[in-house]
Amino acid sequence: MNFTGAAAIAGVMGWPVGHSRSPAIHNYWLRKFGIDGVYIPFAVRPERTREAIHALPSLGIRGTNVTLPHKEAAFESVDETDSVAARVKAVNTVTVREDGSLYGQNTDAFGFLEALKEGCPGWRSDDGPAVILGAGGAARALAAGLQDAGVPDIRVANRTSARAQALAGEFGPPVRAVRWTEREDALAGSALLVNATSLGMRGKDDLEVRLDALPAAAVVCDIVYTPLRTGLLRNAESRGNRTVDGLGMLLHQARPGFAAWFGRDPSPDQALRDLLATGLKTEPS
Repeated sequence: MNFTGAAAIAGVMGWPVGHSRSPAIHNYWLRKFGIDGVYIPFAVRPERTREAIHALPSLGIRGTNVTLPHKEAAFESVDETDSVAARVKAVNTVTVREDGSLYGQNTDAFGFLEALKEGCPGWRSDDGPAVILGAGGAARALAAGLQDAGVPDIRVANRTSARAQALAGEFGPPVRAVRWTEREDALAGSALLVNATSLGMRGKDDLEVRLDALPAAAVVCDIVYTPLRTGLLRNAESRGNRTVDGLGMLLHQARPGFAAWFGRDPSPDQALRDLLATGLKTEPS
């Protein structure tokens, strides 16, 4: 990695932050485009989040991604946000503007939709209802993105029903809550199923959902990327459904920040995907 004293600097804040794949993604693009820049991890304690974000302009840092557990604190720390972050009340991308003000975005919805379009080029938002499993931060972002895209019916099921009901109440139609016990019935007539929980992730419990009622033409997505081929995706593929794994969302959600900080809108290529997939395979279980 080559950069000079005039390098553009950005990074990622988290606690811990060593697990983040963002440095690998952004530094790959910096090398690919020959940009004089560097992207580094910032290990920031939760109680120092606001202080760290407000220090960015003084340090000459162009911006930062924000990962757990800082996304809600980042939302409270910036001067302005995009519409998705405003609804989700969480920020994962901060940009320092020329006047020193801080602009916050939530790029998860963008990343998901771009990955969905890339993985299933024929997908249309008006194909039919979507079912989202989960009601946490990722699920909220995806609900916002699908709502903005014009999906006619968005059914949210969560193990804690109150969280799904709260999400539906905040977002309004076409988002509606369904009981976790009714998640399989909710698949009937749907065109898209998304797992936005940690179930199925390496080291977590399996996601238990029968796909009998899911139409054969429906697309199945999993935002989990460790492993890349989750049990949900394997089951969907075995019955002929098209599938999209979580790596595409990870790559595409990084694009808006890179464009803002380094002046290029990168297109994730197979070499980068292979680089990350290889790293995921060699991680300890």
